[in-house]
Amino acid sequence: MSGRPEILWPLFADLETLDGIGPKSAQALAGAHIEKPRDLLFTLPHSGVDRRRRASILEVQAPAVCTVEVTVGKHNPPAQRGRPYRIMVEDAQTTFQLVFFRAHGDYLRKLLPTGQRRVVSGKVELFDNVGQMVHPDHILTPDDAADIPVFEPVYPLTAGITQKPMFKATGDVLAKAPDLPEWIDPALRAREGWPEWKAALQQAHRPMSTAELQPTAAARQRLAYDEVLAHQLTLALARAQARRGKGRGTVGDNSKQKRVLAALEFAPTGAQTRAVGEIAEDMGKPHKMNRLLQGDVGSGKTFVALMALLIAVEAGGQGVMMAPTEILARQHLEGLRPLAEDAGVVLEILTGRDKGSDRAAKLAALVAGDIQILVGTHAVFQKDVVFNDLRLAIIDEQHRFGVAQRMELGAKGDAVDVLVMTATPIPRSLALAQYGDMDVSILDEKPPGRTPVTTALVATSKLDAVVDRLRAAVAEGRQCYWVCPLVEESEVSDMTAAEERFKRLRAALGEGVVGLVHGQMPPSQKDEAMRAFVAGETSVLVATTVIEVGVNVPNASIMVIERAESFGLAQLHQLRGRVGRGSAQSTCLLMYQAPLSESGRQRLEIMRETEDGFRISEEDLAMRGAGDVIGTAQSGLPRFRIADLERQTALMALAQSDARKLLLDDPDLTTERGQAARVLLWLMEQDKAVRLISVG
Repeated sequence: MSGRPEILWPLFADLETLDGIGPKSAQALAGAHIEKPRDLLFTLPHSGVDRRRRASILEVQAPAVCTVEVTVGKHNPPAQRGRPYRIMVEDAQTTFQLVFFRAHGDYLRKLLPTGQRRVVSGKVELFDNVGQMVHPDHILTPDDAADIPVFEPVYPLTAGITQKPMFKATGDVLAKAPDLPEWIDPALRAREGWPEWKAALQQAHRPMSTAELQPTAAARQRLAYDEVLAHQLTLALARAQARRGKGRGTVGDNSKQKRVLAALEFAPTGAQTRAVGEIAEDMGKPHKMNRLLQGDVGSGKTFVALMALLIAVEAGGQGVMMAPTEILARQHLEGLRPLAEDAGVVLEILTGRDKGSDRAAKLAALVAGDIQILVGTHAVFQKDVVFNDLRLAIIDEQHRFGVAQRMELGAKGDAVDVLVMTATPIPRSLALAQYGDMDVSILDEKPPGRTPVTTALVATSKLDAVVDRLRAAVAEGRQCYWVCPLVEESEVSDMTAAEERFKRLRAALGEGVVGLVHGQMPPSQKDEAMRAFVAGETSVLVATTVIEVGVNVPNASIMVIERAESFGLAQLHQLRGRVGRGSAQSTCLLMYQAPLSESGRQRLEIMRETEDGFRISEEDLAMRGAGDVIGTAQSGLPRFRIADLERQTALMALAQSDARKLLLDDPDLTTERGQAARVLLWLMEQDKAVRLISVG
């Protein structure tokens, strides 16, 4: 599969090869990521204008677009500068005016000679009961009037481009589009009633009604499906490739897992037991595991992670668990260490802070196999970190690590199994788009012993009352997080906000009661503030969102979030998950600045209604759109031109099963449909996938 198939060449030529596109237009389009004919083909009109021929402007309800044949009457040039030029015209039932500003009389007399017939199309408005059409969009002789489309598509425009060249250029590109072989499963296409590729493009670009502009229209559904199918094929190829890479079966004997289960105070939830079973089964197979463990806040991922690591140790190997920050790595260490001791397993931590002889000693113990489980930050990626026999790598909080880093860690051992954990429930469509190459385990039950959190909305004006409540709670020995708002985009102003709040709370509650942590602090100070809070030396921790992920202080039972309306839903859910970890009744106060915007109010209401992270993530996606939910820049999310991630989950799921099945039946894509699928991958610029099809 050395180069792009010749049949696609016209779609990858210069934009300037198209009608209506000169160097200037080409430059303007490039600014909107339209760089070749193919991109224009996938830029669909977002609305349309009905230009059906009418007998008279009286047939439409002004203001509205109307197309009529008229007899040109008297020209009325402006009496003074700056006034409009008016031309009287008469259709089958009434007279009205054509109005032009800054017009040249000579030009208009040529264009609209008195006494002649013309077809005009434009927006009709009524002034003093007289119909006017200002600057008609089309003025043609009756012979040429067939050029006016009955239903004119309206394209999304970028500065420096108007509708006319877009209409011309898309017409040209439609004419140049080749007939491509069918890559959609014939039974599926028949069931959905989807047109062929070229027919679908024709319908999408030249719709005959508003209904054909809807995402649910068959032509648009088909084109959206092509996009998600290409994406899912790429992920399925990556998955097949990973499975082809020789893995090794890692089978535990349960000896260490049994010791941990015996020491637990609670029985694991059904979801935890199920997830451990799925992971054990994957690890036992001869190909590499690539699994995502998705759990809501507080669903007990740490336990599942430990069991998986113990399987690796029972099989005579080692495991590594990686967290995005030092604070989280230390927390994993604290969470895992007592259980590892119950199992009789040696657990160590490695972060950027390990230096000199300490670090050297740890590295030596790793190579020798004396450290069985290593917890760390991305310091474990460094070249000189060598394992004796690494079997399992667990990566916490996936969205901070790209696919490339997943692979780098996997390369540290001979066919390492990879488990990715995320505490951010991801809506199904995004999970399919972002992790379609992985198998997914979901923890959707809360372990016993966690108390529901009461969520209340409070206006900022009630700040003093909140501080009074806090004073009483602190006197009872309770602990509280106080999260400061995100100010603009600058961390410096975030810092100021946090420092101001810290000073005011310290003044109200007393010295030594309040701690502070924000992104601008040196790590050692941050860790010290966290340590004091965990140890209960401080009762209130003022923070920016650095505490969003994973901090565990069971005694903390109050969470105050200032200007809660400025946070996203997923973030609010993560922050609230920091309380309710112990047995005390917990409260989350969402402080908002009145008046709330409609979407701000919706977000806070959803938080008050539910603690289900999966429901919250679906709502978040519907409200904000896919790019925002994961932060597109580092998410590796595909940028679809036609498909809509928020509303087309079903298409995505369909494409995933279709892509996996196609590769199961035809792993090298050599059948007729397989060859067509290769053309689709080239068309959708899935170069990665094209490279993965190693031969042929």
